Parts: sequence; structure tokens; C-alpha cells
Amino acid sequence: MAALGWLTPRRRSATARSVLAGEAAAEAARKTSQQLAADAEAGEREETGQREPDFPVAGDSLAAAFFDLDNTVMQGAAIFHFGRGLYKRKFFQRRELARFAWQQAWFRIAGVEDPEHMQDVRESALSIVQGHRVSELMSIGEEIYDEYMADRIWPGTRALAQAHLDAGQKVWLVTAAPVETATIIARRLGLTGALGTVAESVGGVYTGKLVGEPLHGPAKAEAVRALAAAEGLDLARCAAYSDSHNDIPMLSLVGHPYAINPDTKLRKYARERDWRLRDYRTGRKAAKVGIPAAAGVGALAGGTAAAVALHRRRR
Repeated sequence: MAALGWLTPRRRSATARSVLAGEAAAEAARKTSQQLAADAEAGEREETGQREPDFPVAGDSLAAAFFDLDNTVMQGAAIFHFGRGLYKRKFFQRRELARFAWQQAWFRIAGVEDPEHMQDVRESALSIVQGHRVSELMSIGEEIYDEYMADRIWPGTRALAQAHLDAGQKVWLVTAAPVETATIIARRLGLTGALGTVAESVGGVYTGKLVGEPLHGPAKAEAVRALAAAEGLDLARCAAYSDSHNDIPMLSLVGHPYAINPDTKLRKYARERDWRLRDYRTGRKAAKVGIPAAAGVGALAGGTAAAVALHRRRR
């Protein structure tokens, strides 16, 4: 699978691209946070999980929380759900939908990110949105959230985020998903804002390129570091939440790391360092091997069948 290096000047090192992606994500997140705060719904939100007795600390303005999105806040991968919504609106053909269905099924079965699958989806997404206006995709993203994402939010993780909000702290999503998609999800959940992969746009139109690289792995840590510096946060007092060992750099950056629905590698790493663990997937097997409940072979068949059935209904 071809790497994404062609999207950025080759003279830049991997570290430089990570820093660029992180800084771009932080800048985009700060620009949207004020609007998200204005749109936040008033009133108390239902909490379904338990809080740590001494954390988060109420009134600690130097602390904030950073949440990974895919399989941490939401079941499955946001970009796959977004792709399904774009197919419904005829942005691409059946062949691409079948690939999206297969990759989403793999993500649900394995409980981990496959680098080649994720790279393939990002390349496809960039080509699909190229030439479209940012405002158009934002409007469509709102509809897609209602159609495919709203019912896939983990109540337990949402309760953890709400605990930070109730303590007067800011809460940010940190994800490889497009920043526009991440921002919509953050606003719908009443969070402060989102750090996500920044796609280049000129005059409000997508060019089909990225700014830096996808906000993944080390780039997430760079984004959190940049945002913390801009916001005057003390990372030792902050918390981070993720399901993936790919986010160990981000989790290691804060004083309060949490492994949420962890994959096998992260679970082992977290236990060795006495990090807090939470698993909101049901079923003993799911908690043991990192497979979402009701997954397995049935999910694989279901993903493929869904693509075929949707195509037949459209005909």
C-alpha cells in the first residue's frame, strides 16, 4: 500500500510532518471551540458511569481531558460511518462501499486498527471530497451523525467525559478522523472541541491533500502538546483516554492515562504501568480478547450483506 508521503514535501522528516499535523489540528480545534461552547445545550446530562472519588478535581483550570474517538467514544471508526453516508448520497460507487464495509467489519472483529486499511480509507476519502466545498461536507456530516453515529456512542465513555465537564474542565476529541467530522461529534456530545486530521482547502474547497499527515500515533501527542501549550494547561494534571496501543505516546504525555476498551497490546502495557482501565464492551469474551460483543464471523458477513442489500434497495 502506498504511503501518504506524496501528500507532503519529501524533504520533511516523519517527525516534522507529525509536528505540522499536530500544530494544524490544534489551530483548527481552537478556532472551533468558541463556537462549540456557544452551541452547547444547557441543563444536566445523564451520567451512566462511575467517577473516580478524587478525579477529576473540580475547579482545576489547569487540567483538561483528551479522548480518542474510534472504539473509545464511539463503536467502530468514524471515517467508515462517514463513508457509508457519502455513498448514500452518491459520492462514490458500490465497489468503494464494499471496501468500506469489509474494513469496518475487520475493525469490529479485530478490535484494532489495521494501518493499511486506515491508509486506504484516508486516500479514498481525500479523492472523494476533492473539489467539494468544506461547508457542503459539514452540512452532510451533520446528517450522517444522526443516521450512523449517534446510536454508537459508548454511554460509559460519555459519562467519563461529562465528569470532566462537570468539574469545569475542557474536553477534547483527538482523532485521525477529519477535523470537520470530529468537530460535529464533539459539538453533538457537548464537548469543548476536537483535534483531527486537517485536509487542505483553498477558498473553502478541498484540494485532495493533507496538512502534514493523518493525526495518528505520535502526531496525536504533538497535537495535545501544542494545544496544552496554547491553552496554558499542565499535562501532569490532564487525562487522556484511548483504546489503541497506537495512542501510547498521547497517553504517556498526561498524568492520568486511561485505557478504554483496550486492544491486547494496550491492555498489557496499561497493566504493567498500573494505568486505569475501563471496558464497556459486553460479554466475557469481548473483555478478554478485545472483540466487541456481537462481532465475530457474523459481523463480517453482516458488513458485506449490508453493502449488497443497500445496493439492491437503491436499484
